[in-house]
Amino acid sequence: MKAKPVLKAIFKVLFLLIIICVSSCRKNNSIENTFKKNEAFTKNEEEETIAFFFIETANIGKTIISKSQIAQKKSSENSIVILGKKIENNQNRLLQEITELANKKLLIISEINASHRRDTYELITANSSNFDRVYLNSMKKCLEEQIKLLENVSKETNDKIILKLVLKYLPEQFDLLRETEAQIKNKIKKN
Repeated sequence: MKAKPVLKAIFKVLFLLIIICVSSCRKNNSIENTFKKNEAFTKNEEEETIAFFFIETANIGKTIISKSQIAQKKSSENSIVILGKKIENNQNRLLQEITELANKKLLIISEINASHRRDTYELITANSSNFDRVYLNSMKKCLEEQIKLLENVSKETNDKIILKLVLKYLPEQFDLLRETEAQIKNKIKKN
């Protein structure tokens, strides 16, 4: 008879332990759910879009700067040298603003895409007779990519600072693209 009360006591203790464990697991899950719902612990699409924009714009900007510096040294045509300097100055300003904005948003732009190296190598190794053509076509392509980035980020974000940046630089990029295309047409006419 003494065994029954002892067994009952053991079962009660086990039952209480199971209830405590289950309720504590539920509390842990509610904490996890709270963290998941808390915006500080999740990335939203707009933040990812802006981070992608900063990185890609910096990559293209650095590529354009490198190529424009090469053009300033290697081109025999003064109009190409002037255009290269103008493009380089524009890209340096844009890159500086992008870097400052990224730092304010606690993003570090260190991931530099090396895919432009082949293009840059082709530009370096181009002979003097076709250098200007290679440079202008390369600039046209890079500027078009940058314009597309600016347009896309303006559609995908409501961040006023980013939109202000787009409004400032998008018209300039279109102007540089038009100048580059005009240079390409002049080259075609001369040949």
